[in-house]
Amino acid sequence: MKQDQNIKFEQHYNAEISPQNSKVKLTDLVARMNDEKKKERNSNIALSVAAVSAVTVFGIILSL
Repeated sequence: MKQDQNIKFEQHYNAEISPQNSKVKLTDLVARMNDEKKKERNSNIALSVAAVSAVTVFGIILSL
C-alpha cells in the first residue's frame, strides 16, 4: 500500500513540475499539507488510544 501511495505521489508530483506546467500551485501544496496533518493527527490518536488501553488492561490484571 505504501508503494502505491509513493507511485501516486510521484505521478502527481511529476505532473505538477512538467515543462508544460512549471508553476507549483500554492493551493495544491496547502491541501497536501492539510492532508498530511490529518493523517498524522489520526495516527497520533490511534497510538494514544492503544497506549491508554494497554495501561488500563495492565492495571486491571495487576488488581486481580
